[in-house]
Amino acid sequence: MNRSIVRLFGVIILLFTLLIVWTSRWTVFQASALQNNPLNKLAFFESLKVKRGQILADNGEVLAQSVSAGDGTWARTYPQGSLFAQPIGYFVAKEGSAAGLERADSSLLNGTPTGITSVFGPLGTGQQVGDDVHTTLDPTGQKLAQQLLAGRTGSVVAIVPQTGAVKVMYSNPTYNDNAPNATCSQPDCKYNLATQGLFPPGSTFKIVTTTAALNTGDYTPNSTIVGNSPLTVSGVPLENDGNQSWGPVSLTKALTYSINTVYAQVGQRVGRSTMEEYMKRFGFYSAPPLDYPVDEMEPSGEWQNGSLLPVTSDQVDLGRTSIGQDYLLVTPLQMAMVASTVADGGKLMKPHMTSQVVSPDGQILQTVGPHLQTQVMSAQSASELTQMMTDVVEEGTGTAANLEGLQAAGKTGTAQVGGPDSDIDDAWFIGFAPINHPRIAVAVVLPDIPNGYGGIYAAPIAAQEMKTLLAEGA
Repeated sequence: MNRSIVRLFGVIILLFTLLIVWTSRWTVFQASALQNNPLNKLAFFESLKVKRGQILADNGEVLAQSVSAGDGTWARTYPQGSLFAQPIGYFVAKEGSAAGLERADSSLLNGTPTGITSVFGPLGTGQQVGDDVHTTLDPTGQKLAQQLLAGRTGSVVAIVPQTGAVKVMYSNPTYNDNAPNATCSQPDCKYNLATQGLFPPGSTFKIVTTTAALNTGDYTPNSTIVGNSPLTVSGVPLENDGNQSWGPVSLTKALTYSINTVYAQVGQRVGRSTMEEYMKRFGFYSAPPLDYPVDEMEPSGEWQNGSLLPVTSDQVDLGRTSIGQDYLLVTPLQMAMVASTVADGGKLMKPHMTSQVVSPDGQILQTVGPHLQTQVMSAQSASELTQMMTDVVEEGTGTAANLEGLQAAGKTGTAQVGGPDSDIDDAWFIGFAPINHPRIAVAVVLPDIPNGYGGIYAAPIAAQEMKTLLAEGA
């Protein structure tokens, strides 16, 4: 063969190889970077032509869908409006903005093309259609939470303990995700209190303190502690409700009647390092591993001047932290995870809202099953704590949650806010039902209520929510 032809052939092969390498680089290996480049307007215009998949509730009700916007483009609509706005969020392709599950599951809903389809275009019909996302969210429980929180600020979260499936996530104020840029009737209506709202947990945190006390062996449910009031803690008097002195009481009775001076002593004996360890076991100091945008969730813990403060810091008042005060701030989702852990025998399951991902032709592409996050405590400690929380509901501060036939376990919280002389409280209740085989765990918070006892304001909401979800077979 003529040498010139051979050289020409070699040059052609080299050029073809370079073409393949550079094409692969941009369309396969660096496709994501190219699509996310702000100078790349093609990706923006193409996104308008994508028919995103539906988002559906656990009963198949449509929570989000794409509708034609003309000229081959699509827009999102939300048939339930404000009911699911905060967990589902919104997606506005023309603005490149998204929130909630719409944002967290965006690649699934978009049916993101592979590098090959980026080069040659979509195969078949030429229409890029995303996958459907089925969720664990329960419309009946969500509607009940909306009704119970009407006219007041608050949040309700409900979780299936054995799986981590989030059944209810509702907060008030909320917004209409069909018009996410509309002026809100209340400030911060797009701020999801369930995942971003930070509140002092009050006595609901005594569940965490009790877990550390029991699981380390420092205490048993029958351990006796003197519950006189006031008690000097960190140089400042700490009082029980009504400044009542109880004398020697068991740890069970101290939880049942939420005796602050007992729990301050328990926390101090358990110690800073151990308290921090158990808080982290429950998920404190980290954003929850929920299928939700990380920057739309806040970690629970000791907050000071906008930063997390370790419990081991000498700036932390350990006695008051042990009763859910000091600098301690938590989200409703975190406290629902605490209740769920006790209900599931000491196992904390990863919370999730996505249950299945289904292709446009009906093929199940992904099923989200139970995943263990942490073994927080032993089954024995969880069983002992369950009995103690049952006493709270049957004869203690949480009797308002003892609806006939419910058989619930729980803990109230009345967190003082606004200073030592303030009568404004955040009312809390966390719990689960039924006792023998827990199928639902809840957390309820109602902030800024005058004399806002958790047993009066939050417990009845939690009880109705649990009863409704259990009746549905949760």
